[in-house]
Amino acid sequence: MDLLNTLVEKGLRRELPTREEALAVLATSDDELLDVVAAAGKVRRQWFGRRVKLNYLVNLKSGLCPEDCSYCSQRLGSKAEILKYTWLKPDEASQAAAAGVAGGAKRVCLVASGRGPTDRDVERVGKTIEAIKEQNEGVEVCACLGLLSDGQAERLREAGADAYNHNLNTSEATYGDITKTHTYADRVDTVQKAHAAGLSACSGLIAGMGESDEDLVDVVYALRELDSDSVPVNFLIPFEGTPLAKEWNLTPQRCLRILAMVRFVCPDVEVRIAGGREVHLRSMQPLALNIANSIFLGDYLTSEGQAGQADLDMIADAGFEVEGAGTTTLPKHRADALAAAGATGGCGSTASAGCGSEAAAGCGSHAEEGAGCGPCGGHAAPAAEEARVNEARTDLVAVRRRGAGTDLAPNA
Repeated sequence: MDLLNTLVEKGLRRELPTREEALAVLATSDDELLDVVAAAGKVRRQWFGRRVKLNYLVNLKSGLCPEDCSYCSQRLGSKAEILKYTWLKPDEASQAAAAGVAGGAKRVCLVASGRGPTDRDVERVGKTIEAIKEQNEGVEVCACLGLLSDGQAERLREAGADAYNHNLNTSEATYGDITKTHTYADRVDTVQKAHAAGLSACSGLIAGMGESDEDLVDVVYALRELDSDSVPVNFLIPFEGTPLAKEWNLTPQRCLRILAMVRFVCPDVEVRIAGGREVHLRSMQPLALNIANSIFLGDYLTSEGQAGQADLDMIADAGFEVEGAGTTTLPKHRADALAAAGATGGCGSTASAGCGSEAAAGCGSHAEEGAGCGPCGGHAAPAAEEARVNEARTDLVAVRRRGAGTDLAPNA
């Protein structure tokens, strides 16, 4: 297939595909799916070999959020029967993080619901970061606390944070359909603040909210322009009690095409399969490892993932290996640029280490569950796929009842 050969060549050169090429990946047929996975796999192996990075979520504060994000079980007015609790103490969070590290996690992601942190919250999270790093040598810590105010990213970095996550979630054109209490520009601003402070920028998307193919391509191109080092790809978990509870727009095949498109557009970044992989990829998860080089281990913020040991078995059975703590995740050109940004406290103004091979992406221009209505995709779905979508599989959505904030041990 000429399209796939072209995309592989561009991916190996870190060259941006055309929008038409990215859209064409999403429009491929089921008969072409294994070819698409194999092509994306060539690009993945060029930059990341057969390594799989494990990440572990610690929900520092669950529920009680004033924002109205339609996809989120923690949103204002949510009727989802999730755990609700206020801030974990640093030692509680550290204990939870240790379970993930013991399971092989290289990065711990500290998440707190809410619009954004107060300065007191930043101080609290800083103490938590210190406690985690004191007990777990070499672990990376990523904070995900919502919209940042001036100076907060710098304080998190001083406390030892390595990265900051804030997902764009969907395209700018459709963002207002899923959230009214803040804007797409607010999210972009927070990613830029993290980048400017020398933190590794982690920003991704949620698929399955009724968006078109064009929306998916738009948000992935925006993530490339923001020069995110890691791109989490979430698949909407339609929680009962949220406005998107009936949005079942994804099939395993659709999820694989989306992941492949992300890999071709951002060939040398950490592509992470995030929330919803168990719900939507199901038995096709091992195939997805040929495209993505990173996953979350065990449970998510408000939903249960598959058992941590099952994740480890899946990685081994698929012929991949867990990335060790002493291995640098990012390719050398990106790792060097991140180190330089950390040394200067910002992205710098030199040539980009970004996804692209030419123009700088620079400082330029979360959610584990993922708005809108109508069919998923901007083209007519194949008949077989159309018959498979919109079949609710609520039996696959398990609300988290263990781990941090509970009396039950976490599933690491």
